[in-house]
Amino acid sequence: MTPPRSWRRSRSSVLTTGGGGSNAPTAELGWALLLMCARDLGKAERLARAGKWHDGIAQAVVLEGKRLGVLGLGKLGSRAAVYGRAFGMEVVAWSQNLTPEKAAAGGAKYVSKDELLSTSDFVSIHLALSDRTRGLIQAADLAKMKKTAILVNTSRGPIVDEAALIAALREKRIAGAGLDVFDVEPLPVDHPLRALDNAVLTPHLGYVVDQNYRAFFGGVVDAIRGFLDGKPVRVLT
Repeated sequence: MTPPRSWRRSRSSVLTTGGGGSNAPTAELGWALLLMCARDLGKAERLARAGKWHDGIAQAVVLEGKRLGVLGLGKLGSRAAVYGRAFGMEVVAWSQNLTPEKAAAGGAKYVSKDELLSTSDFVSIHLALSDRTRGLIQAADLAKMKKTAILVNTSRGPIVDEAALIAALREKRIAGAGLDVFDVEPLPVDHPLRALDNAVLTPHLGYVVDQNYRAFFGGVVDAIRGFLDGKPVRVLT
């Protein structure tokens, strides 16, 4: 098909439109991972099926009264802050552009990155992957965390130094991690994370719900129709 004259572009120019979808499923999955780690639910489910009952279950962690550190207080991070407050947690936040005023508006207390890592019982990552955030959490950052702390990442794998995280989990320098994202996806069969019983792993499921797929595919149809009609929708700049 030939696009309308009003929207014909040179070879060096591209018209890009965005799809629909909700960020709620990703935020909810992040909280599910946090709860699974706190109560060791993955292991508990396997034991129950095997008829071993409480054998091998470590002492569980109650969320109420604990500190939740949110890295990135945008749309997803703000949802995590709401969940944390609903569970009676103290919520603190940090990102490169965050201010005390913005943090308060998002339902959290602004702290430095070092304070967040060293004092939080749970650290939840809600940052976009960029040159500034790639490798944001290195071995030195993980070393600042409590031995009882749990890290949750539903954003992008490369935000955390994966090798450093594996070492911290293997050596029990942090209590656990809930991960939906990885450096290489799908996760290779022989990946060392698969062998760690203090890591809860899901296959990048944050966006994978019926509601989002309906929005994604419907958005594609709307975008094509709008382009052909000369009235593009959700144009990305």
